[in-house]
Parts: sequence; structure tokens; C-alpha cells
Amino acid sequence: MSRPDLVVFDCDGVLVDSERLTVAIESRVLGELGWPMTPAEVVDRWMGKTSQAQLADLTEHLGAARAREFDELVTAELHEAFDRELTAVEGVEPLVDALHAAGVATCVASSGTHDRMRRTLGLTGLHARFDGRIFSASEVEHGKPAPDLFLHAARSMGVDPRGCAVLEDSVHGVRAAVAAGMTVYGFAGGLTPRAALTEAGATAFEQMAELVPLLTQE
Repeated sequence: MSRPDLVVFDCDGVLVDSERLTVAIESRVLGELGWPMTPAEVVDRWMGKTSQAQLADLTEHLGAARAREFDELVTAELHEAFDRELTAVEGVEPLVDALHAAGVATCVASSGTHDRMRRTLGLTGLHARFDGRIFSASEVEHGKPAPDLFLHAARSMGVDPRGCAVLEDSVHGVRAAVAAGMTVYGFAGGLTPRAALTEAGATAFEQMAELVPLLTQE
């Protein structure tokens, strides 16, 4: 595509390197609660989906009490892990700055809640770069892989979906952006294999620096 009117960033795994921490903790806690699942299986099943969708799945398989226990244990461990280890994804800050310098609008559209994004974007120093342009799946009826969130973000920013480029790291997120009629770039430097992102409809990349010329030049 030509230079987009709007670049929409997913948050977890694209702006903040949170998915590695999250998936490792969730995989271990699941095993402790009697539903063994490898980190790769956690990625395939839930990465990119809302916490409500995950909780519903957990409730179906483990029962309501165990699902609540999972949520409480994982939330507590993640808070500690984020405070101790969370960083911005390498290269994302120069990319955002290059987009702004080129006059390309940006926003965030994430399956995470606003509380979670305030925490993760705040810890990594990224919140100020997107303040007032952060959208959560909690604002729409259907989360990813439905297109609702991306369409909501484009509408709120006053941009035609066809003029939007989305940066995603999950298959569910890529499918949502494709369904919204947007151009999708799949970050293969995270947990999702390059082939899976490509198959879902994304142009895969591994370094944020690769996108600077693609998204800033006329």
C-alpha cells in the first residue's frame, strides 16, 4: 500500500514485550490446575483474544472455581513479572517517532483492558505517545478475530479502514484486521511463527526497522 493514513498498533507483543512473560506463566499455572498446555498451545488457543474469551474457555474446561483461581494466580504473577522485567519491543519507539515525524497518525487497538494498557504502556514509557488514542476490545461487542475493534478504532480516528495499516503478532489479530479490510503486517519476531501470520493474511516482518520505509515514504 501507499503511505497509510493511520497505523494501528496491537499492544501486547507489538508495543510491549509482554507475551513471552504471559504465555510462560499461563502454561505453568494451567499445568498446576490440571489442564497441561505447552506455551505454543497457549499461543494458538488464546493469544490475541480477550481475557473474557479466555475465561469462558477456562470455565468450560476447568469449572468456574478453577477458572477464577487461574485468573487470580496469573494476574498476581504478571504484575510482579511486569514490574521486574517488562520492556518495550525492540525498535518500536523509533518506528512510532518516524511515523509521527512523517505525519502518519497512530493509535493502539488491543484485546487488553484499559487498566492493563495503562500499566504496560506506562511501565515501558510508551503511554504518552498514544494518550487519547488507545482503544480496547472492552469497547466493542466482539473481540478479535472479529473486525469490530479495528473498525471502531478507524471510525474514532476518522480514517477509512482501507487507509489503515495494522501491526499484529497473533493469528487472531491478523484475521481481525483482514476482516476489517485493512493492510496487515505480522510481527514474526515474537511468539507466532512467520508462516502462520502469512497464512492468516499478513505481510510478515521480523524487525520494526523494516517498516519505517514501508510506512513513511510516499
